[in-house]
Amino acid sequence: MRVTRYKAASFATCWARYFVIRYAIFTHLWSPAILIDPFSDKTAYSMNQRDPLLPMPAMPDVQSSFDARHIAIDRVGIRGIRHPIKLQSASGDVMHTVATFSMAVRLAHDVKGTHMSRFVEILESQHEAYSVSMLGGLLTRMAERLNVAEGQIEMTFPYFIEKTAPVSAVKSLMDYEVTLTGHIKHGATHIMTRVVVPVTSLCPCSKEISAYGAHNQRSHITITVQGSHTMAMTVEEIVRVAEDQASSELYGILKRPDEKFVTERAYDNPKFVEDLIRDVAAVLDADSRVEAYKIETENFESIHNHSAYAVIERDKTSR
Repeated sequence: MRVTRYKAASFATCWARYFVIRYAIFTHLWSPAILIDPFSDKTAYSMNQRDPLLPMPAMPDVQSSFDARHIAIDRVGIRGIRHPIKLQSASGDVMHTVATFSMAVRLAHDVKGTHMSRFVEILESQHEAYSVSMLGGLLTRMAERLNVAEGQIEMTFPYFIEKTAPVSAVKSLMDYEVTLTGHIKHGATHIMTRVVVPVTSLCPCSKEISAYGAHNQRSHITITVQGSHTMAMTVEEIVRVAEDQASSELYGILKRPDEKFVTERAYDNPKFVEDLIRDVAAVLDADSRVEAYKIETENFESIHNHSAYAVIERDKTSR
């Protein structure tokens, strides 16, 4: 009698275990709650966790499937993703900052979609400090990883430069918005560096016609340069070109003697928006490292409710 009861209990236990395992398999182990093996004091699996002993089922790659519309897409990818990065400055120091990335590739006419997660995986795999030369290698890895011939990476970040006040010599940081844009096409890469440099401009006409004083304002000189990978202009050099051509440069901290100095310097060096852009263009024209450039100057007029604006674009390789 005892043997019969033991066999019945064992038989019932086996069937119970069978139904627990069957339920887990058919639900792919994605239970909204933690499942407990009723015959063990150990957890069988937890929420959103696959049992490592069970094989991962094969899943279809929808993105790589055929598209019958035969319409190529110029750029498809991700934008607005922020990621911590390390930057290598001109002095060799490493700076930590946060960049906003846009990454895209050209999609062939017969492929349904790109693999969006791979863009993020490429960012996660980048451990060395970013630089102009390094961005070329990142473009190559992206093209290989996504199996494309053409793509683009754009990264925008704040770049900090320590500056010294002209009289008191007090030191402070100035931030500049920098954008590195890289293109790859059939293995050939092109990198452009864009820097927005805030400066002071003082109106020559206002100085000429006024008995005293002249209106002045903060201005932006935005310089985008394309050069060779081995001889590219550094961010510091681009900033220096812009600040040298302005009525005066800006500083994070100025004491009273410094404020007097920059006020008088701007008054002695008046510049229209046209003067700013032409003077910057003359410097870039003379620099053999620069293959192409675009300059934008904008004066945020202090006596108007609008800005003064100018643009010059040059491709020196086409001359």
